[in-house]
Amino acid sequence: MHFSSEQRLGDAVVERAFALGEIPGILWTPAAPSPDSAPAPLILIGHPPLGLGRMYPRLVGRARHYVAEYGFAAATIELPGCGERPRWAAAEQARADLRRAMGMESGGAVGGEIIDALILPLVDRAVPEWQAALDALLALPGIGGAVGYEGGVISIGVRLAVVEPRIVAAGLFAGSLVPAAVFEEARRVTIPLHVLLQWDDEGNDRQAALDLFDAFGSREKTLHANLGGHTGVPRFELDTGARFFARHLTGEPH
Repeated sequence: MHFSSEQRLGDAVVERAFALGEIPGILWTPAAPSPDSAPAPLILIGHPPLGLGRMYPRLVGRARHYVAEYGFAAATIELPGCGERPRWAAAEQARADLRRAMGMESGGAVGGEIIDALILPLVDRAVPEWQAALDALLALPGIGGAVGYEGGVISIGVRLAVVEPRIVAAGLFAGSLVPAAVFEEARRVTIPLHVLLQWDDEGNDRQAALDLFDAFGSREKTLHANLGGHTGVPRFELDTGARFFARHLTGEPH
């Protein structure tokens, strides 16, 4: 892991850009160490495949809240085929097929083959990269203990929750482009889950999101459904999610 820049965000947060091989990322940590010298729990912050540059304003807002208000460390990485990373032909074709299907006069129904071609290769590539980033991040001084994952492509979160034992809790954002295979994986998820659903999200199928929530095998799973479109998640949900992570990553209620 190579750090390329560092800046302070106010008095409480340090932001550092890094590269893990060809994978760009950002790490946010407390500007002052914990008084008891305990390592900061880590939250991995996912995002849609729109590129870190485009997503940065929303990512940094979430990260600053977790770090400044709760003493966590937070990190994100660029997804495969996004931002400045190389594209691959099959993914570009799948995106084109998706745009064509959503624009059809027949109602914009998206077939399972298109969803599989778009999402499954992304999950297969992204999850090992998240795990490699996790290896490097947990080796840094001042970071350690339990890990949480939040946001991003929900299928990536499902896969990580199944295969990565260091992740002990996940906050997921409901989305409808979920392959049938991921529904089967969801039945194997056992960690605590906090799921957000925008009830009027014009880009997501509400029933598909509810079906996926029902499929999760976790004994502790909570669904917060709020009125409004895709970007209308209420501000208070940031605190709700942070308290969820505080409970499961530190054992301390907030």
